[in-house]
Amino acid sequence: MKPLDGIRVVDLTRILAGPYCSMLLSDFGAEIVKIENPDKGDDTRAYGPPFLDGESVYFLSINRGKKSLTLNLKTPEAREILTKLIRNSDVLVENFRKDFLSSIGFGYDEVAKLNPKIIYASVTGYGHTGPWADRPGYDLAIQGQSGIMSLTGDPNGSPYKTGTSLADITAGIYATLGILLALQARQRTGKGQKVDVSLLDGQVSFLTYQAGIYFGTGKSPTRKGNQHPTIVPYETFKARDRYFNLAVGNDRLWGQFCDLLGRQDLKTHEKFATNPKRVQNHEDLYPVLQKIFAEKTADEWLAFFEKNGIPCGPIFSVGEVLEHPQVRAREMVVERPHPKLKSVKMTGVPVKLSDTPGIAGNAPPLLGQDTLSVLRGLGYTDEQFADFLKRGVV
Repeated sequence: MKPLDGIRVVDLTRILAGPYCSMLLSDFGAEIVKIENPDKGDDTRAYGPPFLDGESVYFLSINRGKKSLTLNLKTPEAREILTKLIRNSDVLVENFRKDFLSSIGFGYDEVAKLNPKIIYASVTGYGHTGPWADRPGYDLAIQGQSGIMSLTGDPNGSPYKTGTSLADITAGIYATLGILLALQARQRTGKGQKVDVSLLDGQVSFLTYQAGIYFGTGKSPTRKGNQHPTIVPYETFKARDRYFNLAVGNDRLWGQFCDLLGRQDLKTHEKFATNPKRVQNHEDLYPVLQKIFAEKTADEWLAFFEKNGIPCGPIFSVGEVLEHPQVRAREMVVERPHPKLKSVKMTGVPVKLSDTPGIAGNAPPLLGQDTLSVLRGLGYTDEQFADFLKRGVV
């Protein structure tokens, strides 16, 4: 048994935030019926290179465990199919611009009348309220507008986005949380509700202690590279050969760290004896430590610190982390057969449940792969399917 067995999701999402949400729901047992345009499908089917035999690796990374139903929603027949599907589903997820689905008859108010028990989750750039509600939202723009980019990068250089689409993925996770909470509430009330998630809200929630710094001082925190704003030393250093991370998170560890280095003078120095002092005098401490670390290789330092209980870690490439024994032991790399490719590798399920675990589902579908089977389940005949296909309904 999976936690979401028996839950059907109408997936009207594309690109990243929405598909990430529906993938998570699929991992835990929900049936995902992904609605795609018959001509080109989800935009990410064309994202690349790289492609594998014409299939976008971007699309393959976030659409496992789903059924692909193609519908041309410009036609009344396709809208009727969607209506039947909504009446027989538990959740609808969409990430169009505000009011787009209302314009074609599938906004929250219309869908709630069709199925009062449905959970209607909308993922947008800025949410359905506020002065920016009508603006289109993109991950890069949101990372800038949320303050995240102002905190990321070299303090003497330009601001940087994160290496992954943080705003999109965060919104997908929060949408999943909202859907699960709404399903739990439905158990008690018997009613569905609307879940309104925005990329901007998600990134603002990530500011946490950085927001606290602003609230406490009235001044916006600035970029510090890899330095932590309130803990020192808690950052990246360069050994003789390459970089590594060191996280001396409290004064007890600081004393132990200094003893291991044979630098009791640093432990008792008035500028470095306590964490607040080290934060205030970071510019004096950093070059001292950097000079020490340049004397040995990163592997030598990492082995030394790990042996003696000082938190530290290497900086892996994507390939190194995906091949690492810890990642493989946690089944965070999975492989599934694909109808066109021999097989597809994907990242695994990050939430481990002891009794009802999630499982990465089948490989992402080809465009329209499940149209006939879904229509059959809604009561349509093979002859009707052939007619729909001929007339461009599906």
